[in-house]
Amino acid sequence: MPAVSAASCCAAATPANDVVEDLLGFLRVLSDGTIVRSPAEPVFCPDTFPDSHPSVEWKEAVYDKAKNLRVRMYKPSAAAAPAGNAKKLPVLVHFHGGGFCLGSCTWGNVHAFCLRLAADAGAVVLSAGYRLAPEHRLPAAFDDGAAFMRWLRDQSASAGAGADADDAASWLADAADFGRVFVTGDSAGGTIAHHLAVRAASGSAAPEPEPAGAFAVRGYVLLMPFFGGVRRTASEAECPAAAFPNLDLVDQFWRLSLPAGATRDHPVANPFGPESPDLGLVDLPPVLVVAGGLDLIRDRTVGYAERLAAMGKPVELAEFAGKAHGFYLHEPGSEATGELIQAVARFIDGCV
Repeated sequence: MPAVSAASCCAAATPANDVVEDLLGFLRVLSDGTIVRSPAEPVFCPDTFPDSHPSVEWKEAVYDKAKNLRVRMYKPSAAAAPAGNAKKLPVLVHFHGGGFCLGSCTWGNVHAFCLRLAADAGAVVLSAGYRLAPEHRLPAAFDDGAAFMRWLRDQSASAGAGADADDAASWLADAADFGRVFVTGDSAGGTIAHHLAVRAASGSAAPEPEPAGAFAVRGYVLLMPFFGGVRRTASEAECPAAAFPNLDLVDQFWRLSLPAGATRDHPVANPFGPESPDLGLVDLPPVLVVAGGLDLIRDRTVGYAERLAAMGKPVELAEFAGKAHGFYLHEPGSEATGELIQAVARFIDGCV
């Protein structure tokens, strides 16, 4: 694994150790393979984002001590008085975005969005971190997502253990309906959600029905998933350089995160690439796909939903015209973000 430094990205590289990749000033790769990360949050995570919500409780836990992977857990305060499973709330597992190279469940914009998601959707939200590239190239993020789902299943079993439950399970026990779990993800997190859905469905061709109250994933929500491909789409080719993200930045994310020597048609990036699994043969649960009209990945997102629908898969598409990639993170308090969350809530209610 390449050497990693948490030193400021403002440190100068020596002439014999040039910067070969500079990702927004927050991550630099030097010619000797050293990776330098800035400890600062990016400018699009201003201090003005709310760090609390009057009707939401939250806390942090570690779900993988060996990798130091954390999860932020959110629950509406009103959920503290359970009255059987009927009163408990659906569980939304959320994976942040960042091109697989940046991001954290602790970033201010992710935190603010999850606070509102828990409050407005009436759900327990679990915002899970994962290892980042280029230190950990794909499929490391997918493996961490799968590990988190195993951890969550263990928590669901522990939640019924009463005094024997661990701290996280006890905190979740009064609010979480583990029989209604949904996996959501923003951008790269949406790609993680896709791969978790395919892995789960491919792992058991004919799953037995889950008993009432058992841990069960009922659906997936892909918020502007970060898909790629060698052949440019119209929305990619026509993307203005001033957009965020633009095509150069997206290509850089893929260079830094793909397996060594892979192209953007690799299965981790392109769900319909030449070596990708045939999704027509995968028994996918219901999927909600969200697209932005101004997102350079818009055509891939819409095409993904349309192709799944043509295969007969239970997929819904919600497109927000005039909205850019990840608008709900840049404006978590906006009316449009509220509409997005209501679309997620309706999808959850429809998955019975």
